[in-house]
Amino acid sequence: ESWPFHFVPKSEAFTTISSWWGGGGKGEFITDGKGTLYENNKRVTFLQYVTLPRLTPQPLELALNLGEGESEEDFEAPPEITESHVSDVTDYVSDAVDRSILIKHGWRLRDAYEAAKSPEIYQAYVQHSRGEFSCVKPSCLKFQNAWISDRTVCYLASGKPAVIQDTGPSRFLPNGEGMFRFSTMDEVVEAFSAINSDYKKHCMAAREIAETYFDAKRITGEILNRCGS
Repeated sequence: ESWPFHFVPKSEAFTTISSWWGGGGKGEFITDGKGTLYENNKRVTFLQYVTLPRLTPQPLELALNLGEGESEEDFEAPPEITESHVSDVTDYVSDAVDRSILIKHGWRLRDAYEAAKSPEIYQAYVQHSRGEFSCVKPSCLKFQNAWISDRTVCYLASGKPAVIQDTGPSRFLPNGEGMFRFSTMDEVVEAFSAINSDYKKHCMAAREIAETYFDAKRITGEILNRCGS
C-alpha cells in the first residue's frame, strides 16, 4: 500500500539511485574465498556500460554520490572511451574524471543525496522515472544467488519496468516482461526497445511482479505456513 502503481506515460528517463563506491569506500577489495582479491563497487560494473547511452535513444540518468569527501578539481577526461578501453577507465583517477566521462557519453547525472533527501522525495524520484536501469556490485555477479535490490522492488511496485544486471538463475523471478535481467550490452538495448514498444503492458507487469513475489503480507504468510508444515 505504501508504494502504489503510478503510471506516467510521458516520463522520460530510466534512472537509479546508487552509491558509486562500496561501504569500504575507494579501493574496497574483497576476496572470492579462493585467494583472489577483486574491487567490489558499482563503479566497476557501471563503467563497463559507460557507452550505453550512445547505443539507445532511451534517456538514462544516474543519481550518484560522486565527489563525496573530495574537492572538485578540473580534470580532463581521456579523449575517447570504448568497451575495449574500459579497463583503462577503471583505474581510479578522481570522481571528477568519472563525472566527466559519464556526461561525455550521454548519461544524465543527479546527486544521490538530493534524490533521496527524504522518504517522500525518494518515492517521488522513483515514481516519476520511466523505469530503472542498474548495475550491481561484482560480488553479486560472483555469488550468482539471484539477488535483487529493495530499491528495484520500489520501482516494480510503482509500476516501473526494471532493467537490471543478471545475478544468477532463479526459480521465481520472471524475465522479459516488466523486469529484464541482462548480461550484455545488446540485452540492455533490446530490453529498452521491448519496453518502449508496449510501455503500459510492461508497467502493469512490473506491478504484478512486486505483488506476486515481494508483497510483505503475502510472503510472510507463505513463510509462516511453511514453518508450520
